[in-house]
Amino acid sequence: MKSVYILPTGDEIKSGIVLDLDAPEIIGQTVRAYPEAEVTRLCPLLDIEDTILNKITEVFEKNPDLIVLIGGSGGGHRFSKTLGKDFTHSALERFLDEYSSHEIYGKNGHMWSKLICGRKGTTTVINVPGPFVEAKAAFEAFLKAYANEKSVDDISLAMAEAVFAQYPAGAAQPL
Repeated sequence: MKSVYILPTGDEIKSGIVLDLDAPEIIGQTVRAYPEAEVTRLCPLLDIEDTILNKITEVFEKNPDLIVLIGGSGGGHRFSKTLGKDFTHSALERFLDEYSSHEIYGKNGHMWSKLICGRKGTTTVINVPGPFVEAKAAFEAFLKAYANEKSVDDISLAMAEAVFAQYPAGAAQPL
């Protein structure tokens, strides 16, 4: 892996209400696994599907090995108007040629989370949830599965299982 782009998403990250701790963690994990990789953290984006899709398309034109989107995996607004709007997964579904997704239903503030791993050309694209422990676990699982040349389905499943493992017993279930 030589070129990695990290794209934080979320109105709360973009506005500075929530500090982005996930990107530094993902940068560190990437550099430890691939010391010669060039890693670029992009400016956070608002949770607007077309904005996310346009940025992914722009980054893809640079022919990176990996694009990591942070946050936006929840989509709680689909369940209740009071919950935040998350569009990372729907933007990825529109963008990717090949992808696999796995979902988790939980009670920790994430009513629902959808993790995607896919490819477009030679570029692998994933999303990780915003909560730090979940993002950390999902990316660790990604790196392990990716290094073992697993399929996008196996990578997505490994990421979902790693996030699921962060929930207390009975607080979540895979869908």
